[in-house]
Amino acid sequence: MGRLPWVMSDPLANRGTAFTAAERDRLGLVGRLPDAVLTLDEQARRAYEQLRRQPGDLAAYINLEQLHDRNEVLYYRLLTDHLKELLPIVYDPTVGEAIKTYSHEYRRPRGVFLSIDRPQDLRRSFEELDLGPDAVDLLVVTDAEQILGIGDWGVHGIQISVGKLAVYTAAAGIDPARCLPVVLDVGTDNETLLNDPLYLGVRHSRTRGARYDAFVAAYLDTVSSLYPNALLHFEDFGAGNARRFLEQYGERYRMFNDDMQGTGAITLAAVRTALDVTGSHFRDQRVVVFGAGTAGVGIADQLREAMIRDGLDAGEATRRVWLVDRPGLLLDDMDGLRDYQRAYARPVDEIADWSGGGATDGPAGGGTAEGPAGGEASREGVDLLTTVRNVRPTVLIGTSTVRGAFTREIVEEMADHVERPVVFPLSNPTEKMEATPADLLRWTGGKALTTAGVPVDPVEIDGVRHVIGQANNALVYPGVGLGVVVSRAERLTPGMLLAAADAVAGQVAGGGPGAPLLPQVENLRACSAAVAVAVVRAAVADGVARVAPGDVVQAVQDAMWQPVYGETPRSSC
Repeated sequence: MGRLPWVMSDPLANRGTAFTAAERDRLGLVGRLPDAVLTLDEQARRAYEQLRRQPGDLAAYINLEQLHDRNEVLYYRLLTDHLKELLPIVYDPTVGEAIKTYSHEYRRPRGVFLSIDRPQDLRRSFEELDLGPDAVDLLVVTDAEQILGIGDWGVHGIQISVGKLAVYTAAAGIDPARCLPVVLDVGTDNETLLNDPLYLGVRHSRTRGARYDAFVAAYLDTVSSLYPNALLHFEDFGAGNARRFLEQYGERYRMFNDDMQGTGAITLAAVRTALDVTGSHFRDQRVVVFGAGTAGVGIADQLREAMIRDGLDAGEATRRVWLVDRPGLLLDDMDGLRDYQRAYARPVDEIADWSGGGATDGPAGGGTAEGPAGGEASREGVDLLTTVRNVRPTVLIGTSTVRGAFTREIVEEMADHVERPVVFPLSNPTEKMEATPADLLRWTGGKALTTAGVPVDPVEIDGVRHVIGQANNALVYPGVGLGVVVSRAERLTPGMLLAAADAVAGQVAGGGPGAPLLPQVENLRACSAAVAVAVVRAAVADGVARVAPGDVVQAVQDAMWQPVYGETPRSSC
C-alpha cells in the first residue's frame, strides 16, 4: 500500500482514530482508518490496556516509545494520567535497561546526534530543523559518560535526553514541540559497545582534552545563538566535566545541571522539612556527606547556600560540611583532589586529637559512582564511623552507591548525640542504598528522619506508620525549567534554586508522626507549578528575569501545555 499521509507520519500532528470524518476528507485520509471516531479519552483507555498487557518493564518502555513515535498528544495524555506508575518506566530505572539495548532495539531517530568526528556539521544539524530563534524553550544534552548508575554508554545516551524531556512535559507542561534532545557523541570507553558490530555511535574511545572542550564550547555557542531564550540542560556528564562546565559557563549561558543542582535542591527540600520537624535551623547543622562525586558535592553546595542565607558567612558554612569518599574524610594534604572537592577538604591538624581513629578499609570506607576522589589519593584515611563519632553530625547523606555503608554502629553512634538524626541514603538503585529506611527507623526507635533515592514502602514502628518520601529530582527540575521559560531568566541563580527547594518543601501536607519529608509523586504536576511560581519570583527578585508577569500564578498556568487535541493542520508542512 502507499506511504502514510504526512499528517499520520508526524507524531505532533497525528491523532489516529480521533480524526473526524471531515478531517479525514480534508487531509486525504479517506479509507486509511477504521470507520469509528474515538475520543482522546477512549484512545487513552485503549493505550493503557495495551500497556498493561506488556510482559515486563522493558517491554512497556518499548510500547510507550512506539506510541511516542506515532502520537505525542496521546503519549503525554497517558503519562499525565498515570504519572506515578509510568515515571519509573519512561525514566529511571527502566530507561537504563533500554539504553543498554539501544543499538539493537533501534527503530527510528529521535533527537539531534552530534559527532565529534564531524564538528563542521554541528551548526547545520540544528539549522536544518528550520526552527526560529523563539521556537525552542529547552534542550537536554548528554555526552553519556556517567549514565545513571550504569556508566559510559556512548550514543545510547540519547535516550536519557529523550526521557528527561518526557518528564519535563508530563510533569510541568513544557511544550514538546519546543524541546530538543541532544547527544554529544564523543566516543565511548565501553568495550562492549566498541566491539558490537551493530553499535550506532562513533567507533573509538572517548575523546578528551582540548578537542572535547572545543566541541562542548561550539555546542554552547551554536545553540545559544540559534535559540537565545532556551534553557540548556546538561545531563549525565562525567563528574569533573559536569562541575567544570557549570562553573566555566554558568554565568554566560542559561545552564542547568540536574546531577548537581537538581539533586542538591531536592535534598535541600527534604532537609528543610526535617528541620521544621525538629525546630532547628540550617545555621546550626553539622553535615556529613558520604560520596564526594557530582551529586554529593552538589548537595553540599546547596546546603552551604542555605546556611549562608540563614546567617553564616561562607567560611563558617563551608566548615560545617564534611565530605567522606573512597580515601576517607577529605583532607587538605591529599593528592588528587578535584577542584570542586578542595573547598571542603578539612585541615589535617583538625583530626590530630580525634578519638576512635580508623583507616578506610576497601569499599566500606567510602566511594562514589565516579570512583575515588581524583583517582590518586591512596594513603589510609579517616573512615566514616570515625568521622561520625567525632563530628557528631545532625545530618548524614549518602550518595556513595556503597550498599550497607550506613551500618547500625554508625547510625546508633549518630543517634547517641542527636535526638532526631536526619539520615538520607540517596543512592540508587535499591541494591546500592547505604541503608534501608526500615533499618534506620528500627535502629533509632523510630526517631530517624529519612528519605530515599528510590521508592520505598511505608514502615511501621511502635504503631506509627512512617511514609518515606522519595528524593526524586522530578519534583524539582520540571518546575525549574518552567519557571525559566516563563520568566525568560538570563541565567539560573542560587536564589532560584533555593526558592525551588522551599517550594517543594512547602508542598508537604501536614507534619504529624511518620509524615513524609517530600511530597508524593502523584502530586507532581501541582508541585511543578508551585516550583515554577517560586522560581519566577526569585528570578525577578534576583534581577535576571526578562519577563516579570503581573500575575505569576496565572502566567505559569497559561504556559503549561496540555495533552489535548487542538486544531488540525490545514495542509502538509
